[in-house]
Amino acid sequence: MLLLPLLSLSALWGFVLNLTMGDAQSLLRAGTLYQTLGVTSTDLGLQLQAERVRSAEALTTRELTEALGGQRARTDRSVGEFRQAVTEAGDAAGNLGRPLGTLMGALDQLGSIRADIDNGLSSRLSGLNEYNRILDSIFLLYDHLVSVSDLGILQQASSLQAMGMAREQIAREHALVIGALADGRLTEPETAAFTEYAASRRFLHARGLAGLEVTLRRPYEQIFASESFQTFLSLEARIVRTGAPPPDAAGWTETISSLTSQLDKHGLAAAEVLAARTSEAATATVAEIAIAGGVGLIAVLASIIISVRFGRRLARELGGLRAAAVELSEQRLPDIVERLRKGEDIDVRKEAKAIKVSGSAEITDVARAFGSVQRTAVTAAVGQAALRRGVGQVFLNLARRKQGLLHRQLALLDGMQRRTHDPDRLEELFRLDHLTTRMRRHAESLIVLSGSAPGRAWRKPVPVIDIVRAAVAEVEDYTRVAVEAMPVSAFDGGAAADLTHLLAELVENATIYSPPDTQVQVRGDQVSNGYAVEIEDKGPGLSAPEYAAFNTLLADPPEFDLADSDRLGLFVVARLAARHGIKVLLRRSPFGGTTAIVLVPREMVTEQTALTAGDSGEEMAALPSRTRKKALAVVTSGTHAGLPRRVRQAGPSSRLQPSEEPAPGQPADRSPDEVRDLFSAFQRGTQRAREEAQDEGDK
Repeated sequence: MLLLPLLSLSALWGFVLNLTMGDAQSLLRAGTLYQTLGVTSTDLGLQLQAERVRSAEALTTRELTEALGGQRARTDRSVGEFRQAVTEAGDAAGNLGRPLGTLMGALDQLGSIRADIDNGLSSRLSGLNEYNRILDSIFLLYDHLVSVSDLGILQQASSLQAMGMAREQIAREHALVIGALADGRLTEPETAAFTEYAASRRFLHARGLAGLEVTLRRPYEQIFASESFQTFLSLEARIVRTGAPPPDAAGWTETISSLTSQLDKHGLAAAEVLAARTSEAATATVAEIAIAGGVGLIAVLASIIISVRFGRRLARELGGLRAAAVELSEQRLPDIVERLRKGEDIDVRKEAKAIKVSGSAEITDVARAFGSVQRTAVTAAVGQAALRRGVGQVFLNLARRKQGLLHRQLALLDGMQRRTHDPDRLEELFRLDHLTTRMRRHAESLIVLSGSAPGRAWRKPVPVIDIVRAAVAEVEDYTRVAVEAMPVSAFDGGAAADLTHLLAELVENATIYSPPDTQVQVRGDQVSNGYAVEIEDKGPGLSAPEYAAFNTLLADPPEFDLADSDRLGLFVVARLAARHGIKVLLRRSPFGGTTAIVLVPREMVTEQTALTAGDSGEEMAALPSRTRKKALAVVTSGTHAGLPRRVRQAGPSSRLQPSEEPAPGQPADRSPDEVRDLFSAFQRGTQRAREEAQDEGDK
């Protein structure tokens, strides 16, 4: 939070410092350039002007004199010194690349210019113009040398530059006149050039004089008021007017020498004054930068130190608040919710303790707000738990009442079955008995969802095959369920009712979500971790995400959501499995349907070596009368112990067939005598079961 403002402040300080340092560096660079390029280029210009005058005489007389040779030697030395100055300037001349390149290229042409003059290939005006182009390159360099950030210095440097260029125009006039004095005439192009030089000189003098300050302008005003300058003006006007050189060559030369000497002397003095001012301004700017930058740096450092200390304190306070909030969200509230799920009573005042943090007012305000949120959350959780308990109690009360009514209904049905010998009526009573058994299972589902346990339990272990057959008997479409042979074993009697209920829910789910003309296979086997029961259907199956979601629910059942009634059976299975440590897993069957695997832990499994697969009558004795009677009706074929055994149909139930004709392979309808014998056997079995149940109650 504090890093960004500090970085912004540091960046702003650096930016301002860089701008100010840029101004100082510009002034210092201007002084360096003046001491190197400025001095040497000025001398180079003077030498080129002198060589131009000597070359004008040679172009007129076509004679190469010693004076011209000596001047060329001095010019060459000046060129060498200038090149050396460029090297010494180094990085300071970095922004002068274009004007320096232009001047260096012009100086490289100096040899060819001299050769044309020596060989008589150049006219007087064209030869002088070649020198003029070199001098123009020097003045272009001067324009870039005076690019400083100080406006006052820049204005004075520009004015002095204009006075220097006016001095160059006088030198050009002098070169033309010297050439013309040798043959006594000015050509028409030369006269036009002289007129142009005179006009440029007047404009540059006016421009430069107007921009100079008093101390620098006064010497120029004195020069312009001198006799030599006035004489020059009159001679210049005469040449422009007549187009002929002055008659007095010595007078012209003396006037020009006196005038240019004064101009050069004052120009050099003015340049030195301006250079000194530039150096002083640079020094003052650097001093200001040092003071301002130092103060700014101290301010930045002080801000950093204060911000770091404040940030550390704030971080400690926020760290304490964060730790308290994390403890609240990840430990205290989940612990309270878990305790509420277990049915414990929670004291809101005791559990919703205030969050104790120290620090600024804002931190304590946030802590109080968290405390308020905590109290609200705990109160809401307690209220939700109370609501769930209330709903569960409603479920339990309704289920108990419904259970009592169903038990009474089953007792009435039992009595009616004993008193009835009509086969048709016995069949209807049997169907009603089956429907009532299913209703009893649904009532027990409500008891399971309420968090309570059904009342049915047995002291002795119950054979696995009996539990499986009893579960199948509680399914509406039990005729489609095929129970394969299973290893003889038994489950703990205390969990027999819950296991029967769990398997019944899974078998019913398999029959509902599979085509009506298919069978549901139920098989079991002993495994290393206990006993596994598999229920496989031929339905369309589920997607991988759906299997994952259902298996998660079965492994860790959440709180029952009243809005999610579509998964009521899975919630019941999950609750029953969690109660006894049973693992239930759904996966795709190799045939395309779904296989439900129920793994009963080893501690709930008891080996029953004394039992055999054929002793179904003895096995059934372990179940209650109602469940035993239903199980006997759906299991095997043949007869046993005087009871007829029902042969499993080869196809779907007759009520699922589109026509009234029996399906191929389906057994023919029983005769009335067989039906009578069947239900008489049911009646005798019921009587025996009631007696055994009475004996169990007496125990």
